[in-house]
Amino acid sequence: MATTAQTNADLDQIGKILAKHGINDTTNDNKIVVDLKNVNGYRPGFVDSLSGDELPEHTRNRFAKYGIDLSKGYPERPENIPHFLDEGYAIRNRANPDYVERGRNADPSKKNLLGAAKEIREITPLIGTEVVGLQLGDLNEKQLDELALLVAERVVVVFRNQDLSPQKHLELGKYYGEVEEHPLVAHVPGLRGATTVWGPFNRVGPLITYKKGLHQGWHTDLDHEFSPAAITHLHLDSIPTTGGDTGFASGYGAFDKLSQPLQQFLEGKTAVHKSAHRYLNRDNVLGAPEHILREHPLVITHPVTGWKSLFVNRAHTVKIVGLEDSESQVILNYLFDVYEKSLDIQTRVSWQPTKPGLGTSVIWDNRVSNHIAIPDYNDQNGRLRHAVRVTSLGNVPNYDKNSKSQREALFGA
Repeated sequence: MATTAQTNADLDQIGKILAKHGINDTTNDNKIVVDLKNVNGYRPGFVDSLSGDELPEHTRNRFAKYGIDLSKGYPERPENIPHFLDEGYAIRNRANPDYVERGRNADPSKKNLLGAAKEIREITPLIGTEVVGLQLGDLNEKQLDELALLVAERVVVVFRNQDLSPQKHLELGKYYGEVEEHPLVAHVPGLRGATTVWGPFNRVGPLITYKKGLHQGWHTDLDHEFSPAAITHLHLDSIPTTGGDTGFASGYGAFDKLSQPLQQFLEGKTAVHKSAHRYLNRDNVLGAPEHILREHPLVITHPVTGWKSLFVNRAHTVKIVGLEDSESQVILNYLFDVYEKSLDIQTRVSWQPTKPGLGTSVIWDNRVSNHIAIPDYNDQNGRLRHAVRVTSLGNVPNYDKNSKSQREALFGA
């Protein structure tokens, strides 16, 4: 029989193991009472929030104008944060039966949208368009449908000088699909789905670590979802005087960069995508936290354009199904490089210039792109960068063997 001293020593040791895995415990009559915490370090509500006074002036002014309550702090995390992997899978483990692909409803000429604009600027031949002279909050349904088509074709679309409320921002996202309400990530108080993108709060570790590039890098948002992100709308209401750009790369262009034999090898294959966050395995609480994993086609067909796109990204795509691990990694690394190193399929969006008190909105299609935040600005001194992101989830990714690449569709070769 173990002595009391031995039992206490054992409990001490167990407590240390639990603490190592982010689990607090208390002991009572030789029993362990476990207080589980999210392994990503997140706590619900306003527990980890910063003061609203710490927000950039432009953001505070915008929030005050549109009635956002900062009295409890900023931002707000969801109240019911999941701890376990099965909870993470269960959040959206099905297709959305009510999803409408808005770009399919659009007039192909896009006359309602483009005709109302003062100017349309192509940023590069293959990717990126800037629409001048329109307020997103004023667009009617015909114009919104045509915008969805424009985003599908041009991958990323920019609107500057926007007077956009967080509420309207969220409303626009709901028009395009089910708005992603992340179970962990913080949002504007009272507006689930209006996700905060703000370095001093979001960044893990010191600024210098982030600026050295030890961060997420090139990625696609939410590709671990059953139905991944489709249209994402990021609005910056506080923009650095210089720097803080975002890079985008076209999945259409990435596919067209590949040789025909490699295209044919990849078509019909699938790859595993992991979540950015991890969760405890309910059957092995003391084991390493695990990612949500879902399988999607390596080459997808966009449901509006009908063009083929390479659906991989370095941050989240972990394995090609059916290949040996070593084979998979060699091929994936090459595909990542095609996205990241091919300047002719990329564009770099500068969020400046914009008029005082107004913001810049960038809307892109996550299904046919990779993007990267460029950490070349100092968010501890000078003008700070603050954004709100609304993401509309799409359909389940699909590959149509009869679809064409962008080059084939536009140029016949």
